[in-house]
Amino acid sequence: MSEEAAPIPSPCRRECQLHPIEKQCLGCFRTIDEISRWIRLSEAERTRITADLPARRAARAAREEMLKTRRMR
Repeated sequence: MSEEAAPIPSPCRRECQLHPIEKQCLGCFRTIDEISRWIRLSEAERTRITADLPARRAARAAREEMLKTRRMR
């Protein structure tokens, strides 16, 4: 008897705030489309999105740091 893998849970951190231009949540870094379709996505799609979130978080931090540096000049 084989066990099914547990479904990939939502990465929601309950810190929801949508970036007005990028349409990306600043809590979990998913797009509004990814959030709204999460329950209907395949495990492969969820895996791909979840794997991409750290890079999105890092890119957001880098953009914020760049803007902060520009404001200080």
